Amino acid sequence: MSLFGLMGLLVSFAAVAVSIICLVVGGLMRRKNPDGVGATLTWGGHVAALVSAIGLTACCAVLVYCFMTGDTSIEYVVHYHSNASGDFSWLYKLAGLWAGREGSLLFWAWLIAVFNSVVAVRNMKRLEKLDSMALLVSQIVLAAFVGVLLFSESNMPFTAMAASYFNADGSLRGEAALWGMNTLLEHWAMAIHPPTLFVGYAGLTIPFAYAIAALIVNDSSKTWVVRSQRYALFSWLFLGFGIGLGAVWAYVVLGWGGYWGWDPVENASLLSWLVGVALIHSFTVYRQRGAFKRWSVMCACLTLAFVIVGTFISRSGLVQSVHAFEGDPVSLVLFGALIIASVLAGIVGLVVRWKSFGPAKAGADDVENMLSKDAAYYFNNVIMIVFTFLLAYMTISSALPAWMPFGGQSLSAGTYNAIARPLGVIYLLILAVCPLLSWGKTEGKQFWKRARIPGVCALVLFAVLMVYFVTYLLPSYDAMIAAGGTNAEGLADEGPSWYYNGLAVVGFLVASLLFFNSLFMLGRGIRAYKEKHGGNVFGATLGMLVNRASSFGGFLSHLAMAVILVGLIGSSMYVTEKVAYVNYDEAADTAEDFTIQDFTLKYTSNDITEMENGDDILYTVNYDVYKDGQFVGSVSPAVQLVQSTQQQKLVAGVISFPTEDLFVVYKGVNKDGDFSMDVRVNPLIAEVWIGFGLLMVGVVVATLGRRGAKRKSDDSTSETASGVGNVQSLKQSSQSCGTRLVDAADPARSEGASEDGACEDGGKNLTDEKKA
Repeated sequence: MSLFGLMGLLVSFAAVAVSIICLVVGGLMRRKNPDGVGATLTWGGHVAALVSAIGLTACCAVLVYCFMTGDTSIEYVVHYHSNASGDFSWLYKLAGLWAGREGSLLFWAWLIAVFNSVVAVRNMKRLEKLDSMALLVSQIVLAAFVGVLLFSESNMPFTAMAASYFNADGSLRGEAALWGMNTLLEHWAMAIHPPTLFVGYAGLTIPFAYAIAALIVNDSSKTWVVRSQRYALFSWLFLGFGIGLGAVWAYVVLGWGGYWGWDPVENASLLSWLVGVALIHSFTVYRQRGAFKRWSVMCACLTLAFVIVGTFISRSGLVQSVHAFEGDPVSLVLFGALIIASVLAGIVGLVVRWKSFGPAKAGADDVENMLSKDAAYYFNNVIMIVFTFLLAYMTISSALPAWMPFGGQSLSAGTYNAIARPLGVIYLLILAVCPLLSWGKTEGKQFWKRARIPGVCALVLFAVLMVYFVTYLLPSYDAMIAAGGTNAEGLADEGPSWYYNGLAVVGFLVASLLFFNSLFMLGRGIRAYKEKHGGNVFGATLGMLVNRASSFGGFLSHLAMAVILVGLIGSSMYVTEKVAYVNYDEAADTAEDFTIQDFTLKYTSNDITEMENGDDILYTVNYDVYKDGQFVGSVSPAVQLVQSTQQQKLVAGVISFPTEDLFVVYKGVNKDGDFSMDVRVNPLIAEVWIGFGLLMVGVVVATLGRRGAKRKSDDSTSETASGVGNVQSLKQSSQSCGTRLVDAADPARSEGASEDGACEDGGKNLTDEKKA
């Protein structure tokens, strides 16, 4: 099997090399004769890209076959195979493909090749210069990955297992018999978490490739944005999905009671997601206004750069994490080179094409008034980019020299929270207010007309949240401070009570505003669609969902962020925790009750179970749970022990309620035989999961729905210069949004008819452009 895998890598590398050569030579020859030999070579480059994807697919298939059948002829398979039993055992076996450094690099390369194949297939009949150049850039990135896999011994996933590790009957011997997947990774969420992240990582190569391609061919029209926006949304969706799955895994497996601890590898996955937020919003302004062109190009480059930075952090050995990869010098050189190259490509390209990639309208990139959409989008980008750089710096601070700020220090979660919480509230406030603003300058009467109804509704919701805050959250905080100990010290370190609780109150207000502003903007869009097309509300909703999916999904995503913010405030700032030993009488098989807030845990039994694989043992304690004297359920927290490696995994017991979770962890027994228990009450955590689900739905809608701009109209834009082309682009944008010139006098009407939620001044912009 090792030989088959190696042959697949050789074919892939050769195909990538052929593809790059054909695309370069073909592109040069097509300058003089677009339909001659150059076109044939360019077409051949597309075919070679498909061959490279087929070769990498074969490589992945070899490893999957070995994992699923228990073939131990490949060293990588022996290191990362799973011996788990149960319903998900097949999933853990499959997860071996991406569980280690070598396999994850192969999987990542395969995904890039798949995305490149999509670009190639879509362009093979047309052979557009922009698309061909984007394919070339992305194939160069793929060449770096395949080259490291093939020529670096430490990253070769098909190294044959040495004969010395086998007994005469073919079974593994010595230390090899103990190798296998870390038991902490054997959970459904963690098994799916890495591939979803890698889909996002690989997909973000495409917007970068189109940005560089646009610079090379000097096409500053919105064509490259239209081509790559769906890839960006799709990739950002999978990044978010992967981060969410990681949070689920951390919550139920690691046994510490939370879902986000600012672990270095957690931070690494967040970096590119944050820049992706700026990229998506920059694309919106690029398409609709012909502005933020330089922002968009640079964000596309930075997004890929931070994908690689995150990978560098998790593979460098600079930081410690329970799910970091083992460091490797060769791949670190690769990632370092890709980081530098992606950033420099954007900077150098923009310097050369500075005038071409200026705004379509003079001053469109300038912020003339702070109360405008221009300012909101601008600060959206600034906050996301600045926080991303700051987060990356803080994450690697422990590896930095002592003379640098935070150098040599491992920062606590409280330090991250001190920066992230107020910055997040400010960012979401901007997100809440942005739909109410106009481009250029917002008139007070217009703002009041748009804000008064959602504002009143937001105040009602805020009042409800404040009742919950005063009657439940604030007393929980006071009780934790009064109890003293480590938890109280941690709360005190995060600021005085007036600031800590005041930030929560402001956060609830912002969440209320964001929720109803988003809801009313969504309703306004549905109403405008109904007025234009007729029918009932249900039909208009379905019509907007299908035909204006970007706007629908965007507002739904913003609404989801409001729900998430409410959940984050409760579940990260007002957790009640109690850690204690519970006296256990083995002879009578009885244990004292455990009380936390209004919950009482009554011991019923304990048991020791040997799992089906014969290696894992589960030590479980069983409790009935009562709330205010009423039975509400049972929990069975456990310690899972892998006998061969002596690894332990804590299996939490959780009971979920609409406004809180009871989270119970059993950590074993002390020398006296008493149970070690760690129990938490996590308020509003359900809102985190609900909001996350809504966010994913919103992004799916925005990604898969019709965008109203057809490929033919996009292509025509690229054939024009920036002046006439941008006027034509504005005309097409106005038509696709359903904006009528007569609506320019009524921004409230036209903003509801926008495709991307920001077209309210489309008629005015078109009129201004004609005058110019």
